[in-house]
Amino acid sequence: MNVRNCRKCGALFNYAMGAIICPKCREEVEVKFKEVKAYIQSHPGAGIQETSRECEVEVGQIQQWIREERLEFASDSMVMINCESCGQPIRSGRFCDSCKNSLANGFRAATAAVRAQQKPVPEKKETNNGARMHHF
Repeated sequence: MNVRNCRKCGALFNYAMGAIICPKCREEVEVKFKEVKAYIQSHPGAGIQETSRECEVEVGQIQQWIREERLEFASDSMVMINCESCGQPIRSGRFCDSCKNSLANGFRAATAAVRAQQKPVPEKKETNNGARMHHF
């Protein structure tokens, strides 16, 4: 059993995975997420600061939801976050399209290099498990 203290309220809880917050605080965060999402939908021109103030949610939490691609502002909104690799402004996620492509190409190249270095597994010749044909 993995017991931890909640980072929000300090309560002890059985930790399984994800954010280190207790089930009660996790539920409260989800309620706030739904409130923020509804606010953004009903106020398409709202920015992060306004949304944070009106919904009483930290700016960092809103940015986290945007990075997780759970939250997205209107396409004509000025709300942007920065690509974690190059700093280019993006609407959601962690990386811009260019950096995503570079990462994907790097992964493909690394996978190809690993495959090229692996020795092929020799095929086993079929055996008859010691059974021999007897002639009488």
